Amino acid sequence: MLSQPVLIIAGLAAALVLLLFVLLILTVVRSGRSARAVQPLAQQLGYLGQHVQGLAQGQEGLRASIQMVSDTATNGQAQLAQTLEQRLGAVQQQMQDRLADNALRSQRSLTEMQERMKETLHGSSKQTTTSLTQLQERLAVIDRAQDNITKLSGDVLSLQDILSNKQTRGAFGEIQLRDIVGKALPNDSYAWQPTLSNGKRADCLIHLPNPPGPIVIDSKFPLEAYEALRRAETEHDLKLAVAQMKVAVKKHIADISQKYIIEGETADGALMFLPSEAVYAELHANFPDLVRAGFDARVWIVSPTTCMATLNTMRAILKDARMREQAGAIRKELSMLVADVDRLGTRVGNLDRHFGQAAKDIEEIKISADKAGKRAHRLDNFDFEELEDTPPLPIGKRTDAAE
Repeated sequence: MLSQPVLIIAGLAAALVLLLFVLLILTVVRSGRSARAVQPLAQQLGYLGQHVQGLAQGQEGLRASIQMVSDTATNGQAQLAQTLEQRLGAVQQQMQDRLADNALRSQRSLTEMQERMKETLHGSSKQTTTSLTQLQERLAVIDRAQDNITKLSGDVLSLQDILSNKQTRGAFGEIQLRDIVGKALPNDSYAWQPTLSNGKRADCLIHLPNPPGPIVIDSKFPLEAYEALRRAETEHDLKLAVAQMKVAVKKHIADISQKYIIEGETADGALMFLPSEAVYAELHANFPDLVRAGFDARVWIVSPTTCMATLNTMRAILKDARMREQAGAIRKELSMLVADVDRLGTRVGNLDRHFGQAAKDIEEIKISADKAGKRAHRLDNFDFEELEDTPPLPIGKRTDAAE
């Protein structure tokens, strides 16, 4: 918009200059002056043309400045518009964010209010449902406990059925004895149901070395007398149960002593295995006379726990006996080992002498090789004079050392 006046002004100035130039030419022609008068005028016209050219250049610079100002104004307007647009967009975004936040808060408050109303309305029903659920779980636990009790009662009744029969009770005690002995001793150190020289068969025979010799372990279970003792309620029943207990245990002690202690065949004693810790504790707590009777008859009463300890002691005895049996073989092997070591030392000495002689021979061979090499070198260099200085040895007196 500013460039149009500038162009008009420049056009007017150029027309004015052209008009002046034409007038000057006409004036010179009409006046008919001499060339001398025309020359200054031409110079002035030249100066005037230079001024006109400078004016045109100034007008061009003015036009460029005006154009730059116009471009700057245009850019400023564009930047201002962009800045205003950005700020307007930021303000709109903030307003939208605030509106969305307010809407979210309102929705959240409404949701919380609804949840509180639901909890208030359904609180009683939930508590009732929870109580019923807990009651059902407790009833289920009680049912499972009742099933376990029923199963345990069946197991107890089965155990009672087993223990009520003497044969099954004996098998129960033998099974316990087998388990304990099998865990405590090596397999080749005992035997089950062996027949002795008197024709009697024991539950277990431990092969101990002499002394003490093989020892018998027999399982006994005076269950009827012990149950009568536990069931006794009156003084009379207690006396009868005590007498029954003494008779039963003494009979077991006597049977073991007579059947399983054989002079020259078994050890001077035997073990009576009680498969019940309760019966064993009852005997040692309230019947010390029965324990002493067993000692007198060389029958030692053991429970599962004390039987395991006794068998561990027997295992140590068996180990010591086997070590003594192997002592002769060990001494024999040691003597043979000493002889082998002596032979090895002799052979090492011989080998050392051989190595020494071989080293000496190699050294002498090296000396001979060095001398032969020197002679070959001299021959190669035709140094016969030095060879003639060394008198040769007689053939019969040459030795390896001279070489």
